[in-house]
Amino acid sequence: MTIENTADMTTTTNMKTPTLLDVLLPIGILVTLLALSVVWFGDNSSFGPNQIALLVAMGVAAVVGMKNGFTWKEIESAITHGISISLGAVLILLAVGGLIGTWLLSGTVPTLIYYGLELLSPSFFYPATCIICGIVAMSIGSSWTTAATVGVALMGVANGMDLSPAIAAGAVVSGAYFGDKISPLSETTNLAPAVAGTDLFEHIRYMLWTTVPSFVITVILFLFVGLGQVEQDSVSRIEEIQTLLAQEFELGIINLVPLVVLLTLAMRKMPAFPAVAIGALLGGVWAVLFQPDLVQSLASDEFKGGLAGLTVVWTVLHEGVSFDTGNVQLNDLLSGGGMANMLNTVWLIMCAMAFGAVLEKVGLLKAAVSTILKGAKGAGDMVSRTIVTCIGTNLITADQYMAIVMPGRMYKEEFKKRGLHQLNLSRSLEDGGTLTSPLIPWNTCGAYMHSVLLVNPFDYIFYAFFNLINPVLAVIYAYVGIKILRIEPAQSEVADAR
Repeated sequence: MTIENTADMTTTTNMKTPTLLDVLLPIGILVTLLALSVVWFGDNSSFGPNQIALLVAMGVAAVVGMKNGFTWKEIESAITHGISISLGAVLILLAVGGLIGTWLLSGTVPTLIYYGLELLSPSFFYPATCIICGIVAMSIGSSWTTAATVGVALMGVANGMDLSPAIAAGAVVSGAYFGDKISPLSETTNLAPAVAGTDLFEHIRYMLWTTVPSFVITVILFLFVGLGQVEQDSVSRIEEIQTLLAQEFELGIINLVPLVVLLTLAMRKMPAFPAVAIGALLGGVWAVLFQPDLVQSLASDEFKGGLAGLTVVWTVLHEGVSFDTGNVQLNDLLSGGGMANMLNTVWLIMCAMAFGAVLEKVGLLKAAVSTILKGAKGAGDMVSRTIVTCIGTNLITADQYMAIVMPGRMYKEEFKKRGLHQLNLSRSLEDGGTLTSPLIPWNTCGAYMHSVLLVNPFDYIFYAFFNLINPVLAVIYAYVGIKILRIEPAQSEVADAR
Protein backbone atom coordinates (compact mmCIF):
# COMPACT_ATOMS: atom_id res chain seq x y z
CA MET A 1 0.00 0.00 0.00
CA THR A 2 2.85 2.38 0.81
CA ILE A 3 4.53 1.77 -2.52
CA GLU A 4 1.30 2.34 -4.41
CA ASN A 5 0.53 5.58 -2.60
CA THR A 6 4.08 6.80 -3.22
CA ALA A 7 3.70 5.96 -6.89
CA ASP A 8 0.43 7.89 -7.04
CA MET A 9 2.12 10.94 -5.48
CA THR A 10 4.97 10.86 -7.96
CA THR A 11 2.69 10.57 -10.96
CA THR A 12 0.74 13.74 -10.29
CA THR A 13 3.32 16.04 -11.88
CA ASN A 14 5.01 16.29 -15.26
CA MET A 15 2.71 13.72 -16.84
CA LYS A 16 1.73 14.09 -20.47
CA THR A 17 -1.85 13.44 -21.49
CA PRO A 18 -2.03 10.32 -23.67
CA THR A 19 -2.68 11.02 -27.34
CA LEU A 20 -5.07 9.06 -29.53
CA LEU A 21 -2.07 7.28 -31.04
CA ASP A 22 -0.87 6.37 -27.55
CA VAL A 23 -4.23 4.74 -26.87
CA LEU A 24 -4.54 2.92 -30.19
CA LEU A 25 -0.97 1.59 -30.40
CA PRO A 26 -1.01 -1.12 -27.65
CA ILE A 27 -4.65 -1.98 -28.34
CA GLY A 28 -3.99 -2.30 -32.08
CA ILE A 29 -0.93 -4.46 -31.49
CA LEU A 30 -2.88 -6.70 -29.10
CA VAL A 31 -5.78 -7.17 -31.52
CA THR A 32 -3.38 -7.91 -34.39
CA LEU A 33 -1.36 -10.43 -32.39
CA LEU A 34 -4.48 -12.16 -31.04
CA ALA A 35 -5.88 -12.45 -34.56
CA LEU A 36 -2.61 -13.94 -35.81
CA SER A 37 -2.59 -16.28 -32.83
CA VAL A 38 -5.98 -17.69 -33.78
CA VAL A 39 -5.07 -17.98 -37.48
CA TRP A 40 -1.67 -19.59 -36.93
CA PHE A 41 -2.24 -21.69 -33.82
CA GLY A 42 -6.00 -22.41 -33.87
CA ASP A 43 -7.28 -24.18 -30.75
CA ASN A 44 -3.80 -24.04 -29.22
CA SER A 45 -3.82 -20.23 -29.19
CA SER A 46 -4.79 -20.14 -25.49
CA PHE A 47 -1.88 -22.40 -24.54
CA GLY A 48 0.90 -19.84 -24.93
CA PRO A 49 0.42 -17.66 -28.04
CA ASN A 50 -2.31 -15.48 -26.47
CA GLN A 51 -0.20 -15.02 -23.36
CA ILE A 52 2.74 -13.82 -25.44
CA ALA A 53 0.46 -11.40 -27.30
CA LEU A 54 -0.74 -9.92 -24.01
CA LEU A 55 2.79 -9.54 -22.66
CA VAL A 56 4.05 -7.88 -25.85
CA ALA A 57 1.10 -5.44 -25.82
CA MET A 58 1.74 -4.80 -22.12
CA GLY A 59 5.35 -3.94 -22.95
CA VAL A 60 4.22 -1.48 -25.63
CA ALA A 61 1.78 0.15 -23.18
CA ALA A 62 4.59 0.42 -20.61
CA VAL A 63 6.85 2.14 -23.14
CA VAL A 64 4.05 4.59 -23.96
CA GLY A 65 3.61 5.25 -20.25
CA MET A 66 7.32 5.91 -19.72
CA LYS A 67 7.28 8.26 -22.72
CA ASN A 68 4.55 10.22 -20.97
CA GLY A 69 6.49 10.51 -17.69
CA PHE A 70 5.87 7.31 -15.71
CA THR A 71 8.77 5.35 -14.27
CA TRP A 72 9.22 1.61 -14.58
CA LYS A 73 8.95 1.29 -10.80
CA GLU A 74 5.48 2.84 -10.89
CA ILE A 75 4.40 0.61 -13.75
CA GLU A 76 5.82 -2.49 -12.09
CA SER A 77 3.93 -1.65 -8.90
CA ALA A 78 0.72 -1.38 -10.92
CA ILE A 79 1.41 -4.78 -12.55
CA THR A 80 1.93 -6.38 -9.15
CA HIS A 81 -1.28 -4.85 -7.86
CA GLY A 82 -3.21 -5.91 -10.96
CA ILE A 83 -2.08 -9.51 -10.68
CA SER A 84 -2.88 -9.55 -6.96
CA ILE A 85 -6.49 -8.65 -7.77
CA SER A 86 -6.81 -11.88 -9.77
CA LEU A 87 -5.42 -14.16 -7.06
CA GLY A 88 -8.88 -14.82 -5.63
CA ALA A 89 -10.03 -16.09 -9.03
CA VAL A 90 -6.83 -18.15 -9.34
CA LEU A 91 -7.49 -19.91 -6.03
CA ILE A 92 -11.06 -20.68 -7.09
CA LEU A 93 -9.79 -22.01 -10.41
CA LEU A 94 -7.30 -24.35 -8.71
CA ALA A 95 -9.98 -25.56 -6.32
CA VAL A 96 -12.33 -26.24 -9.22
CA GLY A 97 -9.62 -28.33 -10.90
CA GLY A 98 -9.38 -30.48 -7.78
CA LEU A 99 -13.17 -30.66 -7.50
CA ILE A 100 -13.66 -31.91 -11.05
CA GLY A 101 -11.05 -34.62 -10.48
CA THR A 102 -12.50 -35.94 -7.20
CA TRP A 103 -16.09 -35.70 -8.45
CA LEU A 104 -15.17 -37.81 -11.45
CA LEU A 105 -13.49 -40.36 -9.18
CA SER A 106 -16.27 -40.39 -6.55
CA GLY A 107 -18.98 -41.07 -9.12
CA THR A 108 -20.70 -37.71 -8.59
CA VAL A 109 -20.31 -36.53 -12.19
CA PRO A 110 -20.85 -40.04 -13.66
CA THR A 111 -24.09 -40.35 -11.66
CA LEU A 112 -25.30 -36.99 -12.94
CA ILE A 113 -24.44 -38.07 -16.48
CA TYR A 114 -26.20 -41.43 -16.06
CA TYR A 115 -29.45 -39.92 -14.78
CA GLY A 116 -29.18 -37.05 -17.23
CA LEU A 117 -29.05 -39.53 -20.09
CA GLU A 118 -32.06 -41.27 -18.55
CA LEU A 119 -34.20 -38.15 -18.25
CA LEU A 120 -33.16 -35.77 -21.04
CA SER A 121 -34.39 -36.18 -24.59
CA PRO A 122 -31.89 -35.33 -27.37
CA SER A 123 -34.53 -33.16 -29.05
CA PHE A 124 -34.96 -30.97 -25.95
CA PHE A 125 -31.47 -31.23 -24.51
CA TYR A 126 -30.21 -27.73 -25.36
CA PRO A 127 -33.20 -25.76 -23.97
CA ALA A 128 -33.32 -28.06 -20.92
CA THR A 129 -29.60 -27.51 -20.31
CA CYS A 130 -30.06 -23.76 -20.52
CA ILE A 131 -33.00 -23.78 -18.10
CA ILE A 132 -31.33 -26.14 -15.60
CA CYS A 133 -28.15 -24.04 -15.48
CA GLY A 134 -30.26 -20.90 -15.13
CA ILE A 135 -32.12 -22.28 -12.11
CA VAL A 136 -28.95 -23.49 -10.39
CA ALA A 137 -27.05 -20.24 -11.03
CA MET A 138 -29.98 -18.15 -9.80
CA SER A 139 -30.10 -20.25 -6.62
CA ILE A 140 -26.40 -19.99 -5.77
CA GLY A 141 -25.42 -16.74 -7.55
CA SER A 142 -22.40 -18.17 -9.35
CA SER A 143 -22.01 -18.85 -13.06
CA TRP A 144 -18.55 -20.33 -12.37
CA THR A 145 -19.78 -22.90 -9.84
CA THR A 146 -22.74 -23.78 -12.04
CA ALA A 147 -20.52 -24.39 -15.07
CA ALA A 148 -17.99 -26.43 -13.07
CA THR A 149 -20.61 -28.73 -11.53
CA VAL A 150 -23.93 -29.07 -13.35
CA GLY A 151 -22.38 -27.69 -16.54
CA VAL A 152 -19.63 -30.33 -16.61
CA ALA A 153 -22.21 -33.09 -16.08
CA LEU A 154 -24.47 -31.76 -18.84
CA MET A 155 -21.51 -31.54 -21.21
CA GLY A 156 -20.98 -35.22 -20.43
CA VAL A 157 -24.61 -35.94 -21.25
CA ALA A 158 -24.21 -34.09 -24.55
CA ASN A 159 -21.19 -36.22 -25.40
CA GLY A 160 -23.15 -39.32 -24.50
CA MET A 161 -25.88 -38.30 -26.92
CA ASP A 162 -23.29 -37.37 -29.54
CA LEU A 163 -24.56 -33.78 -29.60
CA SER A 164 -22.49 -30.73 -30.49
CA PRO A 165 -20.10 -29.72 -27.66
CA ALA A 166 -20.07 -26.12 -28.95
CA ILE A 167 -23.86 -25.78 -28.82
CA ALA A 168 -24.03 -27.54 -25.46
CA ALA A 169 -21.39 -25.18 -24.06
CA GLY A 170 -23.37 -22.24 -25.44
CA ALA A 171 -26.45 -23.52 -23.61
CA VAL A 172 -24.51 -23.93 -20.35
CA VAL A 173 -23.01 -20.44 -20.60
CA SER A 174 -26.36 -18.87 -21.54
CA GLY A 175 -28.19 -20.46 -18.63
CA ALA A 176 -25.40 -19.90 -16.11
CA TYR A 177 -25.12 -16.19 -16.90
CA PHE A 178 -28.88 -15.67 -16.97
CA GLY A 179 -29.19 -17.09 -13.46
CA ASP A 180 -26.08 -15.27 -12.24
CA LYS A 181 -27.34 -11.96 -13.63
CA ILE A 182 -30.66 -11.96 -11.75
CA SER A 183 -29.46 -13.56 -8.52
CA PRO A 184 -29.07 -11.30 -5.46
CA LEU A 185 -26.28 -13.66 -4.36
CA SER A 186 -24.13 -12.85 -7.40
CA GLU A 187 -21.02 -10.71 -6.94
CA THR A 188 -21.46 -8.86 -10.25
CA THR A 189 -25.17 -8.30 -9.57
CA ASN A 190 -24.16 -6.60 -6.32
CA LEU A 191 -21.19 -4.79 -7.86
CA ALA A 192 -23.05 -3.04 -10.69
CA PRO A 193 -25.62 -1.19 -8.52
CA ALA A 194 -22.92 -0.41 -5.96
CA VAL A 195 -20.81 1.32 -8.64
CA ALA A 196 -23.80 3.09 -10.20
CA GLY A 197 -25.35 4.09 -6.87
CA THR A 198 -28.64 2.16 -7.07
CA ASP A 199 -30.52 -0.31 -4.88
CA LEU A 200 -29.79 -4.01 -5.46
CA PHE A 201 -33.37 -5.22 -5.76
CA GLU A 202 -34.47 -2.25 -7.85
CA HIS A 203 -31.52 -3.07 -10.11
CA ILE A 204 -32.63 -6.70 -10.45
CA ARG A 205 -36.25 -5.73 -11.16
CA TYR A 206 -35.12 -3.23 -13.77
CA MET A 207 -32.89 -5.81 -15.45
CA LEU A 208 -35.81 -8.21 -15.85
CA TRP A 209 -37.18 -6.04 -18.69
CA THR A 210 -34.23 -6.96 -20.91
CA THR A 211 -33.16 -10.22 -19.28
CA VAL A 212 -36.40 -12.22 -19.36
CA PRO A 213 -37.27 -11.54 -23.05
CA SER A 214 -33.67 -12.35 -24.01
CA PHE A 215 -33.84 -15.65 -22.13
CA VAL A 216 -37.18 -16.61 -23.67
CA ILE A 217 -35.77 -15.98 -27.15
CA THR A 218 -32.69 -18.00 -26.20
CA VAL A 219 -34.70 -21.04 -25.09
CA ILE A 220 -36.77 -20.92 -28.30
CA LEU A 221 -33.60 -20.76 -30.40
CA PHE A 222 -32.10 -23.74 -28.59
CA LEU A 223 -35.34 -25.66 -29.15
CA PHE A 224 -35.11 -25.12 -32.91
CA VAL A 225 -31.36 -25.84 -32.99
CA GLY A 226 -31.88 -29.10 -31.08
CA LEU A 227 -34.50 -30.39 -33.48
CA GLY A 228 -31.89 -30.55 -36.22
CA GLN A 229 -29.17 -32.16 -34.10
CA VAL A 230 -30.69 -35.55 -33.28
CA GLU A 231 -29.32 -38.61 -35.04
CA GLN A 232 -31.17 -41.92 -35.42
CA ASP A 233 -28.69 -44.01 -33.44
CA SER A 234 -28.68 -41.69 -30.39
CA VAL A 235 -30.68 -44.19 -28.31
CA SER A 236 -28.21 -47.02 -28.84
CA ARG A 237 -25.26 -44.76 -28.00
CA ILE A 238 -26.98 -43.58 -24.84
CA GLU A 239 -27.60 -47.17 -23.71
CA GLU A 240 -23.98 -48.06 -24.42
CA ILE A 241 -22.68 -45.13 -22.35
CA GLN A 242 -25.03 -45.96 -19.47
CA THR A 243 -23.95 -49.60 -19.46
CA LEU A 244 -20.26 -48.67 -19.34
CA LEU A 245 -20.87 -46.14 -16.55
CA ALA A 246 -22.69 -48.77 -14.48
CA GLN A 247 -19.79 -51.19 -15.01
CA GLU A 248 -17.11 -48.68 -14.04
CA PHE A 249 -18.79 -46.96 -11.07
CA GLU A 250 -21.09 -47.71 -8.15
CA LEU A 251 -23.93 -45.40 -9.13
CA GLY A 252 -26.59 -44.07 -6.77
CA ILE A 253 -28.21 -41.00 -5.25
CA ILE A 254 -25.67 -41.08 -2.41
CA ASN A 255 -23.02 -39.98 -4.92
CA LEU A 256 -24.82 -36.63 -5.31
CA VAL A 257 -24.18 -35.61 -1.69
CA PRO A 258 -21.02 -33.60 -2.56
CA LEU A 259 -23.08 -31.59 -5.08
CA VAL A 260 -25.86 -30.97 -2.57
CA VAL A 261 -23.33 -29.86 0.06
CA LEU A 262 -21.64 -27.45 -2.36
CA LEU A 263 -24.93 -25.92 -3.49
CA THR A 264 -26.02 -25.56 0.14
CA LEU A 265 -22.78 -23.80 1.08
CA ALA A 266 -23.14 -21.46 -1.89
CA MET A 267 -26.76 -20.65 -1.01
CA ARG A 268 -25.65 -19.88 2.55
CA LYS A 269 -23.25 -17.33 1.03
CA MET A 270 -20.01 -19.08 1.90
CA PRO A 271 -17.20 -17.57 -0.22
CA ALA A 272 -16.50 -19.49 -3.42
CA PHE A 273 -12.97 -20.71 -2.66
CA PRO A 274 -13.62 -22.46 0.67
CA ALA A 275 -16.97 -23.79 -0.62
CA VAL A 276 -15.40 -25.34 -3.72
CA ALA A 277 -12.40 -26.61 -1.73
CA ILE A 278 -14.74 -28.34 0.74
CA GLY A 279 -16.63 -29.83 -2.21
CA ALA A 280 -13.37 -31.13 -3.69
CA LEU A 281 -12.21 -32.71 -0.41
CA LEU A 282 -15.65 -34.21 0.22
CA GLY A 283 -15.51 -35.71 -3.27
CA GLY A 284 -12.24 -37.41 -2.30
CA VAL A 285 -13.80 -38.84 0.86
CA TRP A 286 -16.81 -40.07 -1.13
CA ALA A 287 -14.50 -41.76 -3.64
CA VAL A 288 -12.79 -43.76 -0.87
CA LEU A 289 -16.12 -44.68 0.76
CA PHE A 290 -18.27 -45.48 -2.26
CA GLN A 291 -15.82 -46.35 -5.08
CA PRO A 292 -13.35 -48.55 -3.13
CA ASP A 293 -12.67 -51.04 -5.94
CA LEU A 294 -12.04 -48.25 -8.44
CA VAL A 295 -9.72 -46.43 -6.04
CA GLN A 296 -7.76 -49.63 -5.34
CA SER A 297 -7.39 -50.30 -9.07
CA LEU A 298 -5.80 -46.86 -9.55
CA ALA A 299 -3.42 -47.21 -6.60
CA SER A 300 0.25 -47.98 -6.98
CA ASP A 301 1.39 -51.46 -5.99
CA GLU A 302 3.45 -50.05 -3.10
CA PHE A 303 0.36 -48.55 -1.44
CA LYS A 304 -2.49 -50.72 -0.23
CA GLY A 305 -5.41 -50.31 2.13
CA GLY A 306 -5.97 -46.87 3.62
CA LEU A 307 -2.79 -45.49 2.12
CA ALA A 308 -4.05 -46.40 -1.36
CA GLY A 309 -7.12 -44.22 -0.94
CA LEU A 310 -5.10 -41.32 0.41
CA THR A 311 -2.49 -41.41 -2.35
CA VAL A 312 -5.06 -41.80 -5.15
CA VAL A 313 -7.17 -38.88 -3.94
CA TRP A 314 -4.04 -36.79 -3.39
CA THR A 315 -2.91 -37.53 -6.95
CA VAL A 316 -6.33 -36.80 -8.43
CA LEU A 317 -6.49 -33.42 -6.67
CA HIS A 318 -3.30 -32.20 -8.33
CA GLU A 319 -3.12 -34.31 -11.48
CA GLY A 320 -6.69 -35.23 -12.37
CA VAL A 321 -7.97 -38.66 -13.30
CA SER A 322 -7.94 -40.85 -16.41
CA PHE A 323 -10.00 -43.97 -17.14
CA ASP A 324 -9.83 -46.76 -19.69
CA THR A 325 -13.37 -48.07 -20.19
CA GLY A 326 -12.90 -49.49 -23.65
CA ASN A 327 -14.88 -46.60 -25.14
CA VAL A 328 -12.81 -43.67 -26.45
CA GLN A 329 -15.68 -41.20 -26.15
CA LEU A 330 -16.37 -42.18 -22.54
CA ASN A 331 -12.65 -42.08 -21.70
CA ASP A 332 -12.51 -38.46 -22.87
CA LEU A 333 -15.65 -37.70 -20.91
CA LEU A 334 -14.40 -39.15 -17.62
CA SER A 335 -10.80 -37.99 -17.82
CA GLY A 336 -9.79 -34.56 -16.57
CA GLY A 337 -9.64 -32.28 -13.57
CA GLY A 338 -6.66 -31.65 -11.35
CA MET A 339 -5.07 -28.39 -10.30
CA ALA A 340 -2.16 -28.87 -12.71
CA ASN A 341 -4.54 -28.75 -15.66
CA MET A 342 -5.60 -25.26 -14.58
CA LEU A 343 -2.10 -23.77 -14.61
CA ASN A 344 -2.27 -22.66 -18.24
CA THR A 345 -5.44 -20.72 -17.47
CA VAL A 346 -3.71 -19.17 -14.45
CA TRP A 347 -0.90 -18.07 -16.79
CA LEU A 348 -3.42 -16.51 -19.15
CA ILE A 349 -5.23 -14.67 -16.34
CA MET A 350 -1.99 -13.25 -14.92
CA CYS A 351 -0.86 -11.95 -18.32
CA ALA A 352 -4.27 -10.43 -19.02
CA MET A 353 -4.47 -8.69 -15.65
CA ALA A 354 -0.92 -7.36 -16.02
CA PHE A 355 -1.83 -5.82 -19.39
CA GLY A 356 -5.01 -4.24 -18.04
CA ALA A 357 -3.19 -2.87 -14.99
CA VAL A 358 -0.62 -1.07 -17.15
CA LEU A 359 -3.34 0.44 -19.34
CA GLU A 360 -5.19 1.76 -16.32
CA LYS A 361 -2.06 3.04 -14.56
CA VAL A 362 -0.71 5.09 -17.47
CA GLY A 363 -4.14 6.55 -18.28
CA LEU A 364 -4.72 4.83 -21.61
CA LEU A 365 -7.94 3.13 -20.55
CA LYS A 366 -9.44 6.38 -19.23
CA ALA A 367 -8.46 8.21 -22.41
CA ALA A 368 -10.09 5.53 -24.55
CA VAL A 369 -13.34 5.73 -22.57
CA SER A 370 -13.40 9.54 -22.75
CA THR A 371 -12.97 9.38 -26.52
CA ILE A 372 -15.89 6.98 -26.87
CA LEU A 373 -18.14 9.30 -24.85
CA LYS A 374 -17.68 12.30 -27.14
CA GLY A 375 -20.75 13.13 -29.18
CA ALA A 376 -23.17 11.06 -27.11
CA LYS A 377 -26.56 12.78 -26.91
CA GLY A 378 -29.71 10.85 -26.03
CA ALA A 379 -30.38 7.78 -23.91
CA GLY A 380 -29.70 5.49 -26.85
CA ASP A 381 -26.21 6.93 -27.32
CA MET A 382 -25.40 6.76 -23.63
CA VAL A 383 -26.58 3.18 -23.15
CA SER A 384 -25.04 1.90 -26.37
CA ARG A 385 -21.68 3.56 -25.68
CA THR A 386 -21.67 2.29 -22.12
CA ILE A 387 -22.24 -1.25 -23.36
CA VAL A 388 -19.59 -0.86 -26.07
CA THR A 389 -17.17 0.49 -23.47
CA CYS A 390 -17.87 -2.48 -21.19
CA ILE A 391 -17.21 -4.87 -24.08
CA GLY A 392 -14.03 -3.00 -24.98
CA THR A 393 -12.86 -3.07 -21.36
CA ASN A 394 -13.54 -6.80 -21.25
CA LEU A 395 -11.43 -7.22 -24.38
CA ILE A 396 -8.59 -5.02 -23.16
CA THR A 397 -8.39 -5.64 -19.40
CA ALA A 398 -9.64 -9.25 -19.60
CA ASP A 399 -11.65 -8.96 -16.37
CA GLN A 400 -15.43 -8.56 -15.93
CA TYR A 401 -15.04 -6.67 -12.65
CA MET A 402 -12.94 -4.00 -14.33
CA ALA A 403 -15.48 -3.95 -17.18
CA ILE A 404 -18.12 -2.98 -14.60
CA VAL A 405 -16.11 -0.69 -12.33
CA MET A 406 -14.22 1.40 -14.90
CA PRO A 407 -17.17 2.40 -17.16
CA GLY A 408 -19.34 2.79 -14.06
CA ARG A 409 -16.92 5.33 -12.60
CA MET A 410 -16.51 7.15 -15.89
CA TYR A 411 -20.20 7.46 -16.78
CA LYS A 412 -21.90 7.84 -13.39
CA GLU A 413 -21.97 11.63 -13.32
CA GLU A 414 -22.66 11.88 -17.05
CA PHE A 415 -25.89 9.89 -16.68
CA LYS A 416 -27.00 12.29 -13.95
CA LYS A 417 -26.19 15.34 -16.07
CA ARG A 418 -28.32 14.01 -18.90
CA GLY A 419 -31.31 13.28 -16.67
CA LEU A 420 -30.96 9.50 -16.89
CA HIS A 421 -31.66 7.43 -13.78
CA GLN A 422 -28.69 5.48 -12.44
CA LEU A 423 -30.65 2.25 -12.98
CA ASN A 424 -30.02 2.75 -16.70
CA LEU A 425 -26.31 2.73 -15.96
CA SER A 426 -26.30 -0.27 -13.60
CA ARG A 427 -28.32 -2.34 -16.08
CA SER A 428 -26.03 -1.36 -18.94
CA LEU A 429 -22.95 -2.32 -16.91
CA GLU A 430 -24.32 -5.85 -16.52
CA ASP A 431 -25.62 -6.10 -20.10
CA GLY A 432 -22.24 -5.14 -21.51
CA GLY A 433 -19.75 -6.13 -18.81
CA THR A 434 -21.03 -9.31 -17.19
CA LEU A 435 -22.54 -11.03 -20.21
CA THR A 436 -19.75 -10.58 -22.74
CA SER A 437 -16.90 -11.69 -20.46
CA PRO A 438 -17.25 -15.47 -21.12
CA LEU A 439 -17.18 -14.88 -24.89
CA ILE A 440 -13.55 -13.68 -24.86
CA PRO A 441 -10.92 -16.47 -24.65
CA TRP A 442 -8.31 -14.36 -22.81
CA ASN A 443 -10.82 -12.87 -20.38
CA THR A 444 -10.78 -14.49 -16.94
CA CYS A 445 -14.34 -15.74 -17.47
CA GLY A 446 -13.70 -17.02 -21.00
CA ALA A 447 -10.52 -18.77 -19.86
CA TYR A 448 -12.41 -20.32 -16.94
CA MET A 449 -15.26 -21.61 -19.12
CA HIS A 450 -12.71 -23.06 -21.54
CA SER A 451 -11.02 -24.87 -18.67
CA VAL A 452 -14.14 -26.50 -17.21
CA LEU A 453 -16.24 -27.05 -20.36
CA LEU A 454 -13.26 -27.91 -22.58
CA VAL A 455 -14.69 -25.85 -25.44
CA ASN A 456 -12.96 -22.72 -26.77
CA PRO A 457 -15.07 -19.55 -26.46
CA PHE A 458 -14.45 -18.94 -30.17
CA ASP A 459 -16.33 -22.23 -30.79
CA TYR A 460 -19.36 -21.56 -28.58
CA ILE A 461 -19.56 -17.78 -29.01
CA PHE A 462 -22.30 -17.91 -31.66
CA TYR A 463 -24.34 -20.37 -29.56
CA ALA A 464 -24.26 -18.38 -26.32
CA PHE A 465 -27.49 -16.82 -27.53
CA PHE A 466 -28.45 -15.13 -24.27
CA ASN A 467 -25.08 -13.39 -23.93
CA LEU A 468 -25.39 -12.05 -27.49
CA ILE A 469 -29.09 -11.14 -27.53
CA ASN A 470 -29.31 -9.30 -24.21
CA PRO A 471 -26.86 -6.45 -25.02
CA VAL A 472 -28.47 -5.94 -28.43
CA LEU A 473 -31.97 -5.85 -26.91
CA ALA A 474 -30.78 -3.36 -24.27
CA VAL A 475 -29.54 -0.99 -27.00
CA ILE A 476 -32.82 -1.34 -28.92
CA TYR A 477 -34.78 -0.53 -25.75
CA ALA A 478 -32.67 2.57 -25.21
CA TYR A 479 -33.10 3.99 -28.72
CA VAL A 480 -36.83 3.18 -28.83
CA GLY A 481 -37.34 4.52 -25.30
CA ILE A 482 -38.66 1.34 -23.67
CA LYS A 483 -38.18 1.27 -19.88
CA ILE A 484 -35.73 4.17 -19.79
CA LEU A 485 -36.11 5.87 -16.41
CA ARG A 486 -35.42 9.59 -16.23
CA ILE A 487 -34.77 12.11 -13.46
CA GLU A 488 -34.85 15.88 -13.37
CA PRO A 489 -31.26 17.11 -13.64
CA ALA A 490 -30.16 20.13 -11.64
CA GLN A 491 -30.09 23.43 -13.55
CA SER A 492 -26.30 23.59 -13.41
CA GLU A 493 -26.05 20.08 -14.75
CA VAL A 494 -28.36 20.96 -17.64
CA ALA A 495 -26.12 23.88 -18.46
CA ASP A 496 -23.05 21.67 -18.33
CA ALA A 497 -24.69 19.13 -20.63
CA ARG A 498 -25.34 21.84 -23.17
